[in-house]
Amino acid sequence: MYLTPQHVLLAGASGLTGEHLLDRLLNEPTITRVLAPSRRPLAEHPHLENPVGETAELLPRLSGQVDIAFCCLGTTIKKAGSEQAFRAVDLDLVVAFAKRARELGARHLIVISALGADPSSSIFYNRVKGEMEAALKAQDWPQLTLCRPSLLLGERTEPRLAEQLAGPLSRLIPGKYHGIEACQLARAMWRLALEEQEGVRVVESDELRKLGK
Repeated sequence: MYLTPQHVLLAGASGLTGEHLLDRLLNEPTITRVLAPSRRPLAEHPHLENPVGETAELLPRLSGQVDIAFCCLGTTIKKAGSEQAFRAVDLDLVVAFAKRARELGARHLIVISALGADPSSSIFYNRVKGEMEAALKAQDWPQLTLCRPSLLLGERTEPRLAEQLAGPLSRLIPGKYHGIEACQLARAMWRLALEEQEGVRVVESDELRKLGK
Protein backbone atom coordinates (compact mmCIF):
# COMPACT_ATOMS: atom_id res chain seq x y z
CA MET A 1 0.00 0.00 0.00
CA TYR A 2 1.25 3.49 -0.82
CA LEU A 3 0.65 6.77 0.96
CA THR A 4 1.25 10.16 -0.63
CA PRO A 5 2.21 12.74 1.99
CA GLN A 6 1.04 16.34 1.51
CA HIS A 7 2.28 18.10 4.65
CA VAL A 8 5.94 17.50 5.50
CA LEU A 9 8.20 18.41 8.41
CA LEU A 10 11.92 18.45 7.62
CA ALA A 11 14.86 18.98 9.97
CA GLY A 12 18.37 19.51 8.66
CA ALA A 13 17.33 21.08 5.37
CA SER A 14 20.54 23.11 5.12
CA GLY A 15 22.80 20.04 5.35
CA LEU A 16 24.27 17.94 2.56
CA THR A 17 21.42 15.44 2.27
CA GLY A 18 18.77 17.82 3.57
CA GLU A 19 19.36 20.26 0.71
CA HIS A 20 18.78 17.54 -1.88
CA LEU A 21 15.72 16.25 -0.04
CA LEU A 22 14.23 19.74 0.31
CA ASP A 23 14.64 20.35 -3.43
CA ARG A 24 12.87 17.06 -4.19
CA LEU A 25 10.03 17.76 -1.77
CA LEU A 26 9.41 21.24 -3.16
CA ASN A 27 9.22 19.81 -6.67
CA GLU A 28 6.74 17.06 -5.80
CA PRO A 29 3.29 18.11 -7.10
CA THR A 30 1.47 16.26 -4.31
CA ILE A 31 3.18 18.19 -1.51
CA THR A 32 1.46 21.40 -0.50
CA ARG A 33 3.49 22.33 2.59
CA VAL A 34 7.05 21.80 3.75
CA LEU A 35 7.80 23.04 7.26
CA ALA A 36 11.58 23.29 7.53
CA PRO A 37 13.10 25.02 10.55
CA SER A 38 16.75 25.92 9.97
CA ARG A 39 19.60 27.94 11.41
CA ARG A 40 19.93 30.02 8.25
CA PRO A 41 17.31 31.12 5.69
CA LEU A 42 16.53 28.72 2.87
CA ALA A 43 15.53 29.60 -0.68
CA GLU A 44 12.01 30.97 -0.90
CA HIS A 45 9.21 28.82 -2.31
CA PRO A 46 5.41 29.16 -2.11
CA HIS A 47 5.10 25.78 -0.39
CA LEU A 48 7.96 26.32 2.07
CA GLU A 49 7.61 27.55 5.65
CA ASN A 50 11.06 28.30 7.02
CA PRO A 51 11.30 29.42 10.67
CA VAL A 52 14.89 30.55 11.26
CA GLY A 53 16.83 30.05 14.48
CA GLU A 54 18.23 27.30 16.68
CA THR A 55 16.24 24.14 16.02
CA ALA A 56 15.85 23.31 19.72
CA GLU A 57 14.31 26.74 20.37
CA LEU A 58 12.05 26.55 17.29
CA LEU A 59 10.54 23.14 18.04
CA PRO A 60 7.92 24.31 20.60
CA ARG A 61 6.78 27.05 18.19
CA LEU A 62 6.18 24.79 15.20
CA SER A 63 2.52 24.40 14.36
CA GLY A 64 0.14 22.92 11.82
CA GLN A 65 -0.69 19.35 10.91
CA VAL A 66 2.02 17.23 9.26
CA ASP A 67 1.75 13.79 7.68
CA ILE A 68 5.37 12.74 7.71
CA ALA A 69 8.68 13.89 9.19
CA PHE A 70 12.21 13.63 7.83
CA CYS A 71 15.22 14.09 10.11
CA CYS A 72 18.56 14.88 8.47
CA LEU A 73 20.14 16.35 11.60
CA GLY A 74 23.73 15.46 12.35
CA THR A 75 27.15 16.85 13.11
CA THR A 76 30.69 15.66 13.87
CA ILE A 77 32.58 15.64 17.15
CA LYS A 78 35.11 18.04 15.62
CA LYS A 79 32.46 20.51 14.53
CA ALA A 80 30.44 20.16 17.73
CA GLY A 81 33.54 20.67 19.86
CA SER A 82 33.11 17.79 22.29
CA GLU A 83 31.48 14.40 22.73
CA GLN A 84 28.84 15.99 24.94
CA ALA A 85 27.98 18.60 22.31
CA PHE A 86 27.85 15.87 19.66
CA ARG A 87 25.36 13.90 21.75
CA ALA A 88 23.25 17.03 22.17
CA VAL A 89 22.69 17.15 18.40
CA ASP A 90 22.82 13.56 17.17
CA LEU A 91 20.86 12.12 20.09
CA ASP A 92 19.00 14.72 22.15
CA LEU A 93 17.96 17.05 19.33
CA VAL A 94 16.91 14.21 17.04
CA VAL A 95 14.76 12.68 19.78
CA ALA A 96 13.22 16.07 20.64
CA PHE A 97 12.45 16.71 16.96
CA ALA A 98 10.79 13.31 16.65
CA LYS A 99 8.67 13.95 19.73
CA ARG A 100 7.48 17.29 18.33
CA ALA A 101 6.76 15.73 14.94
CA ARG A 102 4.56 13.13 16.61
CA GLU A 103 2.72 15.89 18.49
CA LEU A 104 2.02 17.60 15.16
CA GLY A 105 0.39 14.45 13.84
CA ALA A 106 3.13 12.75 11.85
CA ARG A 107 2.65 8.99 11.59
CA HIS A 108 5.85 8.19 9.73
CA LEU A 109 9.36 9.30 10.72
CA ILE A 110 12.34 8.80 8.41
CA VAL A 111 15.70 9.40 10.06
CA ILE A 112 19.30 9.39 8.89
CA SER A 113 21.25 7.21 11.30
CA ALA A 114 24.57 5.59 10.39
CA LEU A 115 26.13 2.35 9.26
CA GLY A 116 27.08 0.36 12.34
CA ALA A 117 24.65 2.07 14.71
CA ASP A 118 24.62 0.01 17.91
CA PRO A 119 23.91 1.19 21.48
CA SER A 120 26.47 -1.31 22.81
CA SER A 121 29.23 -0.39 20.34
CA SER A 122 32.70 0.44 21.66
CA ILE A 123 32.90 3.19 19.01
CA PHE A 124 31.44 6.40 20.45
CA TYR A 125 29.87 7.60 17.18
CA ASN A 126 28.15 4.28 16.49
CA ARG A 127 27.02 4.00 20.11
CA VAL A 128 25.33 7.42 20.06
CA LYS A 129 23.59 6.58 16.79
CA GLY A 130 22.42 3.29 18.30
CA GLU A 131 21.13 5.06 21.40
CA MET A 132 19.27 7.48 19.14
CA GLU A 133 17.63 4.61 17.28
CA ALA A 134 16.62 2.94 20.54
CA ALA A 135 15.11 6.19 21.86
CA LEU A 136 13.06 6.64 18.68
CA LYS A 137 11.80 3.04 18.85
CA ALA A 138 10.67 3.75 22.41
CA GLN A 139 8.45 6.57 21.10
CA ASP A 140 6.27 3.85 19.56
CA TRP A 141 5.88 5.35 16.09
CA PRO A 142 3.23 3.80 13.83
CA GLN A 143 5.93 3.76 11.14
CA LEU A 144 9.62 4.39 11.75
CA THR A 145 12.27 4.14 9.04
CA LEU A 146 15.93 4.17 10.09
CA CYS A 147 18.35 4.88 7.24
CA ARG A 148 21.91 3.70 7.80
CA PRO A 149 24.08 5.17 5.05
CA SER A 150 27.77 4.53 4.67
CA LEU A 151 30.09 7.49 4.03
CA LEU A 152 28.12 10.33 2.47
CA LEU A 153 29.56 11.69 -0.76
CA GLY A 154 28.92 15.17 -2.17
CA GLU A 155 30.04 18.77 -2.06
CA ARG A 156 29.52 20.34 1.35
CA THR A 157 29.52 24.07 1.99
CA GLU A 158 31.92 23.25 4.86
CA PRO A 159 34.18 20.43 3.60
CA ARG A 160 35.05 17.63 6.02
CA LEU A 161 38.66 16.49 5.65
CA ALA A 162 37.97 12.90 6.72
CA GLU A 163 35.25 12.55 4.09
CA GLN A 164 37.48 14.07 1.41
CA LEU A 165 40.23 11.57 2.21
CA ALA A 166 37.99 8.52 2.60
CA GLY A 167 35.60 9.33 -0.26
CA PRO A 168 37.64 7.90 -3.16
CA LEU A 169 38.34 4.68 -1.23
CA SER A 170 34.70 4.27 -0.19
CA ARG A 171 33.68 4.19 -3.86
CA LEU A 172 35.73 1.02 -4.32
CA ILE A 173 34.41 -0.91 -1.31
CA PRO A 174 31.56 -3.32 -2.19
CA GLY A 175 28.25 -3.89 -0.44
CA LYS A 176 26.85 -1.73 2.30
CA TYR A 177 30.25 -0.15 3.02
CA HIS A 178 30.36 1.47 -0.42
CA GLY A 179 29.97 5.26 -0.17
CA ILE A 180 26.61 6.77 -1.07
CA GLU A 181 25.94 10.07 -2.82
CA ALA A 182 23.82 12.46 -0.77
CA CYS A 183 21.46 12.93 -3.73
CA GLN A 184 20.98 9.14 -3.85
CA LEU A 185 20.15 9.07 -0.16
CA ALA A 186 17.62 11.88 -0.60
CA ARG A 187 15.92 10.03 -3.46
CA ALA A 188 15.83 6.85 -1.38
CA MET A 189 14.25 8.68 1.56
CA TRP A 190 11.50 10.02 -0.67
CA ARG A 191 10.80 6.56 -2.09
CA LEU A 192 10.63 5.19 1.45
CA ALA A 193 8.16 7.93 2.32
CA LEU A 194 5.75 6.47 -0.23
CA GLU A 195 5.76 3.05 1.40
CA GLU A 196 3.14 2.48 4.06
CA GLN A 197 3.77 -0.30 6.54
CA GLU A 198 3.58 -0.80 10.27
CA GLY A 199 6.50 -0.79 12.69
CA VAL A 200 10.23 -0.26 12.33
CA ARG A 201 12.24 -0.69 9.16
CA VAL A 202 16.04 -0.50 9.08
CA VAL A 203 17.48 0.26 5.64
CA GLU A 204 21.18 -0.39 5.18
CA SER A 205 23.39 1.56 2.79
CA ASP A 206 23.43 -0.92 -0.08
CA GLU A 207 19.63 -0.95 -0.17
CA LEU A 208 19.56 2.83 0.05
CA ARG A 209 21.80 3.05 -3.01
CA LYS A 210 19.42 0.80 -4.95
CA LEU A 211 16.39 2.80 -3.88
CA GLY A 212 18.13 6.05 -4.81
CA LYS A 213 19.00 5.14 -8.39
